[in-house]
Amino acid sequence: MKKPPIIFVMGVSGSGKSTIGKLLAKKLELSFFDGDDYHPEENVEKMAKEHPLNDEDRKGWLVKLNDLAKENQEQGAIIACSALKHTYRKLLRDGLEDQLKFIFLNGSFELVSKRLQQRKGHFMPPKLLRSQFEALEIPTSALSVNIEDSPKIIVENIIEKLDDHWA
Repeated sequence: MKKPPIIFVMGVSGSGKSTIGKLLAKKLELSFFDGDDYHPEENVEKMAKEHPLNDEDRKGWLVKLNDLAKENQEQGAIIACSALKHTYRKLLRDGLEDQLKFIFLNGSFELVSKRLQQRKGHFMPPKLLRSQFEALEIPTSALSVNIEDSPKIIVENIIEKLDDHWA
């Protein structure tokens, strides 16, 4: 019997990973995990001081998220994670090749910047958005979804495309 998917909802900060991930998890009856909750304190402090994370900063965090995904292999899960670079996605995919899927929340700098300006109580300051867009390597094997619509419509679009994309 085929195992349920492990889906990473990815994109830059402010693209809607947590919102879309939670709604998608509810629809698919899977657990949701927000990757931001797994950042070590040093990473959170660094971002709060408006310093972008580097590859070394992210490595331990990505390994933690890969472990989390492996712990949920039997029941499946939705995990929100920026997964900006190919090397990061490769690390997240380790040991989960056939089961792991990426959904890329794709939006313009202007749209995401506007959303970040409106967001309250998050450690990621809007000033760091440019660095995320610069680091972003557009995934080729992910299901890419435009984020201009409402969260409800975005999730409906994802569910509609899921079977076709990974058939």
